[in-house]
Amino acid sequence: MAEQRRALVTGGSGALGAALCLRLAREGHFVYVHAHRQIAAAERIVALIRAAGGAAEPLIFDVTEGARSRTVLEALLETAPAPIQILVNNAGVHDDAVFPGMAPEQWQRVIAVSVDGFYNVTQPLILPMIRTRWGRIVNISSVSALLGNRGQVNYAAAKGALNAATRALALEVASRGITVNAVAPGILASGMGAGAFDAPTVRKLVPMQRAGSVEEVASLVGYLVSEEAGYLTGQIISVSGGLA
Repeated sequence: MAEQRRALVTGGSGALGAALCLRLAREGHFVYVHAHRQIAAAERIVALIRAAGGAAEPLIFDVTEGARSRTVLEALLETAPAPIQILVNNAGVHDDAVFPGMAPEQWQRVIAVSVDGFYNVTQPLILPMIRTRWGRIVNISSVSALLGNRGQVNYAAAKGALNAATRALALEVASRGITVNAVAPGILASGMGAGAFDAPTVRKLVPMQRAGSVEEVASLVGYLVSEEAGYLTGQIISVSGGLA
């Protein structure tokens, strides 16, 4: 089994987040399951991990609140026996509307979670990670950022910014043994996008003619945070059945 490292998955209480947490725990890592409002869901995932012999704790804060995020993470770093060396920025929200009818609050909320949330969580953790000279950062993007999608100008913009940040940060920390990559899921059978497309639409849109699973996304993330993926950085990898 790989060396146990401390991992944080933001948005860990959702369907994809849960799959990510469970995968990292199975790899032997200590997992902080982050949530904001879905505290009970995060606690259930922690219980599942512990029941399977793994190690996990819930971590509750709003990634859009910069000062609060920093306070929570710095307190965690002071008390934990080791820095967080695996970070999966999975927190994200949809608030869809056609652009002419999109309210300022819809734009700002989606950008705040994906883009501000990336900064608010990653920035306090990056120097402690650099000091260990080993780290893995994976940002969960979307094919919406690669292809665009009607009604999701805000979401595509947020995830596109995350892709750009991925490439830039990868350049900054590559010499320190830290990789930074993004994973761009397509249509998934569960998670935020579940139910948005019926089966005939999925067959028409996706070359593989099916929706993906959260476990398939988690499998790729599991590889990207492994020792074996140490030479892979700055990439945006689509998991979309050939859609993008």
